[in-house]
Amino acid sequence: MTASQPGALDLDKLHAARLYAARARPYLATALFALHVVASRRVPTMSVDRYWRCYAAPAFVALTPVEELAGVWVHEVSHLLRDHHGRGDRLARERGLVGRGDRLRMNIAADCEINDDAFGDGLPRPAGAVTPKSLRLPEGELMEEYLDRIRLGPHTQHLAWLDCGSGADGLAREWELGTDGAHGLTEHERDAVRFRVARGIVGDPGDAPAGWRRWADEVFHPPQPWRELLGAAVRSAASGPGVGDDYTYGRPSRRSAGVPRAVLPSLRRRPPRVAVVVDTSGSVSDAELGSALLEVTAISRAVGGRRDQVTVVSCDAAARVAHRLCADEGIPLVGGGGTDLRAGFARALDGPARPDVVVVLTDGQTPWPETPPPCRTVVGLFRRTTSAGRRIENDPRYRPDAPPAWARVVTIG
Repeated sequence: MTASQPGALDLDKLHAARLYAARARPYLATALFALHVVASRRVPTMSVDRYWRCYAAPAFVALTPVEELAGVWVHEVSHLLRDHHGRGDRLARERGLVGRGDRLRMNIAADCEINDDAFGDGLPRPAGAVTPKSLRLPEGELMEEYLDRIRLGPHTQHLAWLDCGSGADGLAREWELGTDGAHGLTEHERDAVRFRVARGIVGDPGDAPAGWRRWADEVFHPPQPWRELLGAAVRSAASGPGVGDDYTYGRPSRRSAGVPRAVLPSLRRRPPRVAVVVDTSGSVSDAELGSALLEVTAISRAVGGRRDQVTVVSCDAAARVAHRLCADEGIPLVGGGGTDLRAGFARALDGPARPDVVVVLTDGQTPWPETPPPCRTVVGLFRRTTSAGRRIENDPRYRPDAPPAWARVVTIG
């Protein structure tokens, strides 16, 4: 298909825009050129499926300048790299989001995560691109967090056309070629692309925004599956109808059927409160503290993006001030002395709102409380350990102090 045919997709223009995008964002070049183009008159602009096919509307390509098309390329491939389809699937299962409106909210939330730092520096913002600022939302948040804030209404009517495909929310579209279609990437090929992009960002982080640097760190160090690790505490506090302390219209009450012309809200349980105690003693390396911050982000996702439910305490021989993740500033991890996490436990449990779960991230060289705390406890042990201030990576003879039997223990890193 060539541009000389009436209504045909102008591949030359689209490929020129992809090259423009690769020059503006060289750390994304591997992913951009891994996408296979499919012409489609059924997509509003451009979209992607989870198998790394990019669907482009010929009319949209014809009317859009090359520079703006480059921005669309970057936007669409960002959905795939950040696994918005997999995350959308999980959100749909956990929250019962099955309607088209729910998927539109997911798409808007995913766009907000991408577009807050995607453009500028040689890459113009495409016309109509959704940004957190345009919806009066804070920048720098995740898809899951934006989804909690976004409601469909008059202020979002102008976004009803938005459809970035299954690559943005996980729901397959009628026009997509599906699992058995041609030119799709296998799961191993998709993982290889992500790894190569992440390796490029880590190797030369100066050109990439902070959001992409955080993403690359997670690719090399996938955080623990905290929703599973928090286990019963998460399940007992999962959103849903029944006994709870917050009302929601997201899932109307079953009693609405008995009240004509009225929609009653259902009660939902709050997410669990989680206190994270981070070992900041001298035996913990900067790399391990970076791993701890990644785990804190993953924990906030496990509680539905409710960062106000997560408190972080940094502790060496003494516990520091507890910080809530809802604060705009970063979480300061201060310390560097000896280790006594008993102070961290005491600080985490001290307060009017006692946590449902305490998570401790440590190298294991610490005294432990003699009695278990009155809540579930998960201990994350850093894989690299030290002894007497001397690094002993890969030393098979060293064994850190074993956490008490009442704690669930996992390995971090």
